Amino acid sequence: MSSFKTLDDIAPAGKRVLIRVDLNVPMEDGKVTDMTRIERVAPTIAELADKGAKVVVLSHFGRPGGKVVPEMSLKALVEPLAATLKRPVAFAENCIGPLAQQAVAALRTGDIVLLENLRFHKEEEKNETGFIDQLAALGDIYVNDAFSCAHRAHASTEGIANRMPA
Repeated sequence: MSSFKTLDDIAPAGKRVLIRVDLNVPMEDGKVTDMTRIERVAPTIAELADKGAKVVVLSHFGRPGGKVVPEMSLKALVEPLAATLKRPVAFAENCIGPLAQQAVAALRTGDIVLLENLRFHKEEEKNETGFIDQLAALGDIYVNDAFSCAHRAHASTEGIANRMPA
């Protein structure tokens, strides 16, 4: 039986913590129709922020097939996530590259940023090394709170978990 760390085992203060969550929530007319998944991940995100982490939220939404599909943007989830957390949540228009790097660099302790849909990049589902490297460069610690996605061998679940302190 393998052991794994919990939030009680890490010291996230001042560190960039990549947290993989499942925000693949039902939407209708641009509005979330079931907040369950957001409500379930909020305590973990809040605990990390309260402990002084710079929280970088990773998720997918739908199956865009490695292409940018505007109606599958996570931007629509910033407001519901912020309302649930009762604190501001920033947004980066990409999950890798300069936009993600700038958003993460701007974080102060306790801040939270939601990065754009991982599946806008085909490399996510292919678990490609270069994509894993770009995600890993955004953080110091990795936390997986996406149980419903943990069985997938994708870059943001399996790939990054084997690359970073988790």
